Amino acid sequence: MLIFSRYNLVLLAVPKTGSTALEVALGQEADGRFGNPPEMKHLPLYRYNRFVRPLLQLTTGQDPETFALIREPISWLRSWYRYRAHNSMALLPTSTCHISFDQFVREAMSDDPPSFAQVGCQTRFLSPGGSGGPITHLFQYEQMDLACKFLENRLELELDLPWLNQAAIGPAPLDPDLEAQYRQIHAGEFQLWQDASI
Repeated sequence: MLIFSRYNLVLLAVPKTGSTALEVALGQEADGRFGNPPEMKHLPLYRYNRFVRPLLQLTTGQDPETFALIREPISWLRSWYRYRAHNSMALLPTSTCHISFDQFVREAMSDDPPSFAQVGCQTRFLSPGGSGGPITHLFQYEQMDLACKFLENRLELELDLPWLNQAAIGPAPLDPDLEAQYRQIHAGEFQLWQDASI
């Protein structure tokens, strides 16, 4: 999470949406930065509204606008799967090295997912909770050029994003019936993604 008090803007870092690249590109310009631990870096909107927003309102006298990216949900799952399939994670309980993408998605939809399939959902991350309003500026990850143009205009700078934390490349097919089931269960997430940056 990056805080730009001068520009009354807070960037929330939705996992697997280029947040590390944004942090590297914009971190030096930020007035405040939550980089570690991951629970702070990836602070969801409902926790921001409850804990950080009141502090910023008190100290800056403003109610900061919020910015986030959302990724197409199947692509988002596939990114998690590929990230956890990296050889460096092979011995960890979160590793997906020896399972199919179908199994990963099936477990992610279960009531009690194993650690390798615990990824949450973007809708929950972007839920405002009961302490504040919805996200102010939401852009599709797939339209990064629009998001960067917004940030360049708002923060009065030129943005050059590095490509970081790229997941392993490889096929990760998904059974059409399983995809249809996921789309039905997570219809709200697909709608939120479709509505972003319109």
